[in-house]
Amino acid sequence: MYNELEFKSGQELIEEYTPLVRRIAHHLMARLPSHVVLDDLLQAGMMGLLEAAKRYDSSKGASFETYAGIRIRGAIIDEVRRGDWTPRSVHRNARRVSEAIAQVEHRTGRDASDVEVAAEMGIGVAEYHALLQDSLDSRLFSFDQLTDSSEETPSEQFIAAEPDPGHELEGEGFRQALAQAIGALPERERLVLALYYDEELNLKEIGQILGVSESRVSQIHSQAALRLKGRLRDWR
Repeated sequence: MYNELEFKSGQELIEEYTPLVRRIAHHLMARLPSHVVLDDLLQAGMMGLLEAAKRYDSSKGASFETYAGIRIRGAIIDEVRRGDWTPRSVHRNARRVSEAIAQVEHRTGRDASDVEVAAEMGIGVAEYHALLQDSLDSRLFSFDQLTDSSEETPSEQFIAAEPDPGHELEGEGFRQALAQAIGALPERERLVLALYYDEELNLKEIGQILGVSESRVSQIHSQAALRLKGRLRDWR
């Protein structure tokens, strides 16, 4: 089948799709700490673009721009994860929060409140909120990372070089379980996730809609993520 990409050099591809790389890099940059360097993200995105050009198969139906966008985003996230700046204590505390939420909800049969989770952890509410803030500030959260798979990179999660039907079915099952878990979240947490991921509003804009501070939105977002993590822990 004719594929116009075969007749384009790497330089031509870079020139044509640099705006796409920049758009994705800037979008992800807005969700990362200030010390992350944009040029590093752009360089990773360019590598993702060239990899997409090598692997693209027009017979699969997706446009090259769609396919490249997924590869670019995956390459950038891979780069971020390789240069993980998060102290181990933050990962450990996030796991503690997720486990505490799951334990309270298992015991009570309802959504765990901030006060209940803090009490379960043996800390004050203010300290609990600080842990939530650290958890969100330290990582690039994405629904696709809720499986907590250390072996599979985000780009591999999005696209496998040789798709395995079993993996595809497993992935679809997880997406369904995730959708159900999101639907069962407390209303405010559902709203924050919808505004952040679907509407692509930033935390300040969401705070203005909800009438709360930006830091409070950050806490709600992080608590939603960790609540989902706890609820999906036994999924398989």
